[in-house]
Amino acid sequence: MRDAAPDTVYLKDYTPFGYEVESVHLTFDLDPARTRVTSRIAFRPNPGATDPTFFLHGENLALIEARIDGTPVTPTIGDSGLTCDVPDAPFVWEAVVQIDPAANTALEGLYMSGGMYCTQCEAEGFRKITYYPDRPDVMAVFTVRINGPHPVLLSNGNPGKSGEGFAEWHDPWPKPAYLFALVAGDLVAHSDSFTTVSGHDVALNIYVRAPDLNKCAFGMEALKKSMRWDEDVYGREYDLKVFNIVAVDDFNMGAMENKGLNIFNSSVVLASPETSTDMNFERIEAIIAHEYFHNWTGNRITCRDWFQLCLKEGLTVFRDAEFTADMRSAPVKRITDVIDLRARQFPEDGGPLAHPVRPDSFQEINNFYTATVYEKGAEVIGMLKRLVGPAAYAEALDLYFARHDGQACTIEDWLKVFEDVTGRDLAQFKRWYSQAGTPRLTVTDDWDAGRYTLHFTQTLASGPTTPDPAPQVIPIDVGLLSPDGAEIAATCTLEMTGASQSFEFDGLAQRPVPSILRGFSAPVILDGAPARAHRAFLLAHDTDPFNRWEAGRSLARDALIAMATEGAAPDPAYLDGVAAVLGDDALDPAYRALMLGLPGQSDLAGAIADAGGTPDPDSIWHAAETMKTALAERVAPLLSPLLEATEVVAPYAPDAAQSGQRALGGAVLALMSRRDGGAQAARQYDSADNMTLQLSALSCLLAAGAGDAQVAAFRAQWQADRLVMDKWFALQVAQAAPDRAAGVAAALTGDADFNWKNPNRFRSVLGGLVMNHAGFHAADGAGYTLLADWLIRLDPVNPQTTARMCAAFQTWRRYDPERRERIAAALDRIAATPGLSRDTTEMVTRIRGA
Repeated sequence: MRDAAPDTVYLKDYTPFGYEVESVHLTFDLDPARTRVTSRIAFRPNPGATDPTFFLHGENLALIEARIDGTPVTPTIGDSGLTCDVPDAPFVWEAVVQIDPAANTALEGLYMSGGMYCTQCEAEGFRKITYYPDRPDVMAVFTVRINGPHPVLLSNGNPGKSGEGFAEWHDPWPKPAYLFALVAGDLVAHSDSFTTVSGHDVALNIYVRAPDLNKCAFGMEALKKSMRWDEDVYGREYDLKVFNIVAVDDFNMGAMENKGLNIFNSSVVLASPETSTDMNFERIEAIIAHEYFHNWTGNRITCRDWFQLCLKEGLTVFRDAEFTADMRSAPVKRITDVIDLRARQFPEDGGPLAHPVRPDSFQEINNFYTATVYEKGAEVIGMLKRLVGPAAYAEALDLYFARHDGQACTIEDWLKVFEDVTGRDLAQFKRWYSQAGTPRLTVTDDWDAGRYTLHFTQTLASGPTTPDPAPQVIPIDVGLLSPDGAEIAATCTLEMTGASQSFEFDGLAQRPVPSILRGFSAPVILDGAPARAHRAFLLAHDTDPFNRWEAGRSLARDALIAMATEGAAPDPAYLDGVAAVLGDDALDPAYRALMLGLPGQSDLAGAIADAGGTPDPDSIWHAAETMKTALAERVAPLLSPLLEATEVVAPYAPDAAQSGQRALGGAVLALMSRRDGGAQAARQYDSADNMTLQLSALSCLLAAGAGDAQVAAFRAQWQADRLVMDKWFALQVAQAAPDRAAGVAAALTGDADFNWKNPNRFRSVLGGLVMNHAGFHAADGAGYTLLADWLIRLDPVNPQTTARMCAAFQTWRRYDPERRERIAAALDRIAATPGLSRDTTEMVTRIRGA
């Protein structure tokens, strides 16, 4: 494990590595406890460097021998790497190291997963494999030989020679070490092929354990759709002879875009109707697309340093969102993305973990794979496209690929192509990359004899990383409606650049009703919500799908806050508006299902705190329960006919049409269960022929306080399927009543099938507890204690997962003194743990110091 008190790394201190790498040859002699890695690396002095120090990163390596140009050398070895005197001319470095994959429980570098060798090198895992300049701006061509008794031996690039006990691979495209990958094991392949637009044939394989072979077909189709879409939309063609995906059970993240050899968490590649929900299928489709799109936005063009992480991740998240919008429903995709942004990124932006999209410093880079870098980074790309227009965006992307192919780039390189194409000065827009926090917009309006004026003011709170915030460029999409609901001014983009700015609309016959921030055109908070009647009008009439949904969401949020803080009754305007939407058969079923959803309870707590109040998780939970029951009563006559109408009689397909039908059916079933105690859900459970219907029925039963028999039956049916069992664990915690949630989670951690060293299983229980807002924040502090206990236990085994789970405590300052005291005690206990990893140390220190 690395030291717990690392130095801080600053963007301003970047200097290029003193040496360029011409080529890398690696030989792996595999053994679970004693793998030998032989490296032969051709270096030459970097004429653009100012520091000639020859330093190679390396951790947990046993150096057996080292040579320069064939002559043995004795380097100086420290905790993080080695230094050595080298010639002031091209030279060849050779080293032999020994590593212990079986003991590598951190799941970084080369490790074992169920008898299979696999790697995870982003961000800094390659240094656990051999000594190397493990930084993204050092790009080289890799040739790899793997020696081992395994049927399948894989690495990056194109296959070379192979025979019994060995395989060779050559990747002709220069790449940084974080994109290196190796897999060896007893695997089988689901194979297919793809012909690129220029007629190049690509062999496609998804490698899995034999029992999982029947779960690969959807993933393969998603891969081919992604490849074709990237050709059609971005003009990007695949560039190797093969594209391989491997499913791995023990994996800290979702997936990894290693060049030509993507490694996936099994949960985001394996799917079948019987074991996977519609949401699983959609997530698999999106993540396969995301990792494939990295081939150009991340691999062919990578980031100069880890401060530029948003360059590859924000752009690729934006691209995969475009893909999903094209494959499914664009309005539904936009709404779900905003729900996720507000639930995950807004709290991050407003709390102790706030940082700019491009941070200016870090201690542990693994802690910056955040919603800010990924999701807010994608929003910044979306704003840029909105400001320059689709044609200029496409031209700028073509220039980006042509100018920077094979390079490690910066945000400045990215913005420069847009400036060159459009002639715009993007210096002010660049503040989105350097200023932390979520801007807040306030709006007022005036009407004067045919002229309608909107007045906007933007503010951004100062913070440790943004002590003196300046106005940002904010694209505000606006449409105008007449009092009878007709659209009298189509959506236009207002470009706000000042702290305060006004925009006029002339030639109007009557005062319009504004629809502001259509499509959520910028990641901001719109303060001073319009009057209740205005929002009810937009819920009934707005032609923009996002803003129509937003109007309902805003009504629900205000009503729930009033119920939680003042004891108010459910708002009839909201109930009537949702009933009208639910009964509108012309609307997309998936959209109607979203309309039935309520704001998240953590979001409501944040809204109460933003308004200067102190949120009570129990009151928020009771308000949400009361609102759901009131909604069920209000739409009661619609429920049975709707449930019947959403029944899909065709063979199961995870496409947008069927998924939307089942999503609406599931939402309707949840409301019915509030009236019949789960009777209809029990019938659906018994008759379900796919996991979407089975799991939604089980969820409704648990929410109704029933379902014990079905929980036992579900386990008996699926105990042999580890991914389905993750659902079994998670659902019980998520649906537990607040006063039982911590106890349910604690009991499940004692279950024989709770493998706490597997990240998926750990997150299913402890992550499920965190998602149960009132349960995690139960007044007795049992949720805090349980999570802290398990994070302390997990940290020496898997620091990455531990550190990321610490984010559950980031909003602790918003709660009452008693809860704050209990959370502070939990954080202090974690911080005081001897030998705490630097990953977790940084997270706990930042959260506790808020």
